[in-house]
Amino acid sequence: MKVYFQHHGNLECDLRWLLNGAGFATRQNRDPGTPWYKSPTMTVVIEHPDGNILFDTSCPRDWRERWAGTPIPDQFLYDNTTDEEFLDASLARLGLRPEDFTTVVASHLHYDHAGNLRLFAGTGARILAHKREVEGATGFDGEFLGAHIKRDYQNIDIETVSGDTEIASGVTLLELPGHTWGTMGLLVNLPHTGPLIFTSDAVYMKESYGPPPVGSPIAWSSLDWLRSVERVRALADKHNATLVFGHDARAITSGELRLAPAYYD
Repeated sequence: MKVYFQHHGNLECDLRWLLNGAGFATRQNRDPGTPWYKSPTMTVVIEHPDGNILFDTSCPRDWRERWAGTPIPDQFLYDNTTDEEFLDASLARLGLRPEDFTTVVASHLHYDHAGNLRLFAGTGARILAHKREVEGATGFDGEFLGAHIKRDYQNIDIETVSGDTEIASGVTLLELPGHTWGTMGLLVNLPHTGPLIFTSDAVYMKESYGPPPVGSPIAWSSLDWLRSVERVRALADKHNATLVFGHDARAITSGELRLAPAYYD
């Protein structure tokens, strides 16, 4: 089994969307300005003996049209993404096409995680999301709510799961609500690397993780978010797992995270 982390460009934004209290003024600097952050968007490819698994699908190539009429393009800039960073191109570099996957998971249905689900509709792949996430993301009036855009996932056959769910030998989805109704993380037990936990948006970055945990204004339930952070901490301690956070720029720029075509095994 091999795990590939793919980087699909950055959503540039005010850091305070992701980290409460970032850029606070001080007596010496009462006007520090807005901290600007390049938030990486990522997917995970798992090469598994029982079939390839994709965790999250990033943002679509037609993001300008897809996000039109929402505040997203002005709050989260995706303008600097290159053609090679979109999902289809990243998969092609690994020799993969959408039809080469048996399972596709949406950690949650925000636009930067479910934006390419339609590439896998009709391929025969199981498309999975948490039951509460699907209920919440389809149950509101209008075409969008915050970072949920119905055109990303509406009328796609999504199989729902609840609780921690093993979807293949050594591959478990973790129930980590708070960021959204049904946010999920990923636990993979690798023979050489050992256990690896990808938090998705249950924990944005190392600064979010703490301790103490630092929340963000993008949370369906701040209390559930806090519980999920502590659950990640307990699971990481229990399994002695390597943690990969969902939007940690430093892990990308420092080279700390091994990016495809390199892999973990």
